[in-house]
Amino acid sequence: RPPRPRKEPQPLVIPRSAAEEQRLRLERLMRNPEKTVPIPEKLNEWAPRPPPEFVRDVMGSSAGAGSGEFHVYRHLRRREYQRQDFMDAMAEKQRLDEEFQKKLERNKMIAEEQTAKRRRKRQKLKEKKLQAKKNKLEQKKQEKEPGQSQEQGSSEDDEEDSKEEEEKEDDAEEPSFVMGR
Repeated sequence: RPPRPRKEPQPLVIPRSAAEEQRLRLERLMRNPEKTVPIPEKLNEWAPRPPPEFVRDVMGSSAGAGSGEFHVYRHLRRREYQRQDFMDAMAEKQRLDEEFQKKLERNKMIAEEQTAKRRRKRQKLKEKKLQAKKNKLEQKKQEKEPGQSQEQGSSEDDEEDSKEEEEKEDDAEEPSFVMGR
């Protein structure tokens, strides 16, 4: 087995601030970039021990309890109060989580209703524009029918008018100013 190469001893550096300590840690990690970095897992929340299923040392109410029994009782009482406080805290946390989820759902419903309302409004406008366009085309057709002889000369004008109308429909709103004039 070949001998391991000796590493040079690193000089002892005492960090003077938190930033310097962080810098030293990063330098140590970057000495060997291929080495995997241990990432600590999230610690589990503290939970009290569950109450025992079978209690062996039942304290009786008979006279003659020793002076040491008070400390045992005090310890059991403290542990039970701690367990009850933990259960109350968990119930409060669960209640707050449920309230938060309800609030999220309510906000989501309100947003969906507003979106649906705006969608209906857009559809109405679109249908209104289409209806106006159809009415205009019907009026032009009715005007053309009495004068069939003018049909050839006015067909080019109709095409230009329809192109202008389409361009106007594409614009969301008329520009408030015109540049280059």
